[in-house]
Amino acid sequence: MTARIFKPARTAMQSGTAKTKEWLLEYEPEEPRSVEPLMGWTSSGDMKQQLRLRFETAEEAIAYCDRNGIAYAVQAAKEPARRTIAYSDNFAFSRTTPWTH
Repeated sequence: MTARIFKPARTAMQSGTAKTKEWLLEYEPEEPRSVEPLMGWTSSGDMKQQLRLRFETAEEAIAYCDRNGIAYAVQAAKEPARRTIAYSDNFAFSRTTPWTH
């Protein structure tokens, strides 16, 4: 029963930073998923795969694992490289390439 503590990345449909400031604790799968032969659905008997715990900081998640005797691995958070640009930058005189549609 190993847990993974990480800070989630934003989804492709997100432009903001919602749901990316907290840390998640997820359990690693203990048994492989199986395909149900009749309908083709993927299933698993491992109920811990459905559990996701949210914490404000990584230290809180680590303390939770230590209190409950859960083995864990912490993945470092990778901050996105962001540039602050504005729409008016498309029309700036200092622009090196011409603006086109």
